[in-house]
Amino acid sequence: MAAPLGACGEEPAAGPRAPAVATSAADAGGMAALTAAAKEEGSLNTIALPEDWAGYGALIEGFRKKYGIKVTVENPEGSSQEEINALKEHRKDGSAPDVIDVGDSFARAAADQGLLAPYEVAAYDDIPKDQKDARARWANNYGGYVSIGCDAKRVKTCPATFADLRRPEYKGAVALNGDPTKSGSAFAGVWAAALANGGSFDDIQPGIDFFAELSRNGNFNPVESTPATIENGRTPISIDWDFLNLGYADEFRRKGADVDWRTAIPFDGSFAQYYASAVNKEAPHPAAARLWQEYVFSPEGQNIRLLAYARPVLMDAMEKDGTLDKVAAENLPTVEGTPTFPTQAQRDKARETVNRNWAKAVSG
Repeated sequence: MAAPLGACGEEPAAGPRAPAVATSAADAGGMAALTAAAKEEGSLNTIALPEDWAGYGALIEGFRKKYGIKVTVENPEGSSQEEINALKEHRKDGSAPDVIDVGDSFARAAADQGLLAPYEVAAYDDIPKDQKDARARWANNYGGYVSIGCDAKRVKTCPATFADLRRPEYKGAVALNGDPTKSGSAFAGVWAAALANGGSFDDIQPGIDFFAELSRNGNFNPVESTPATIENGRTPISIDWDFLNLGYADEFRRKGADVDWRTAIPFDGSFAQYYASAVNKEAPHPAAARLWQEYVFSPEGQNIRLLAYARPVLMDAMEKDGTLDKVAAENLPTVEGTPTFPTQAQRDKARETVNRNWAKAVSG
């Protein structure tokens, strides 16, 4: 790094630095200076942020209203891997994403490839140590639990566990939110299935074997699950994050869709994960990128996550300082026990195993 990371509230030692190399708001001359620079840039490039994912519709609108900065969203339904690809493919043409939102294993990979800029948000010290990069190149922002969503209007008895998904009445019904070699949510679904079938953080293969079994018996549906495929009946059962499945249920009720979407967190495969937010090292709008980070890690941004059923990474700190939306917090589904998370070595091994074995096992 070009300079030590600035702690919250510190004044930069040698005067403000350009936003493109600033490692904190203080390093850029303070929040007022960073905000002014971001407003002058006037734009923020984002990628793979569907409006119905973890409150992104409200976050983007809130950021626009607060700062008057235009936000563009490339490839809204893109995967974590596609986000990383975009950092590489558009790094010199001005259209690259300024920021990314990816599963934390993908964030680690992007950091290892030298694609991310170190940046400490104001609340950096309150982010749990195991939820952020030691060099501040990424930090987890929100998370959830793998869940099973089901349309009770199309499925007579909705499954509650991974074991249930083997039942013959679910022929052609069980889908994932994407390809687990590219999608963080689908990858988590495979790991949860592994935990439900004798696997562990050290062994994800039983999850691949489980989906291979569902594929052989006809229960696995290779269609990527989305609100549209749920509404038209193509994916009546979807393994996805709880915050997405719960949000879809609200969305269907609001629009009067002919869907009775229900969500269960399977006790036999309890798996939690966070999604990381990070700044592109070569961001076309470096000040806006850093201001966006400040916004999504602010109490306002974190409570917007909570309203969308996502679990803010700063939830404990906000509960202590009184900034947490308590009503929204009470609406989160109840889960048993304290979540545990795989180590970096375990993530790397699991990622390698899925990349190597998934297509052959499940697609033949």
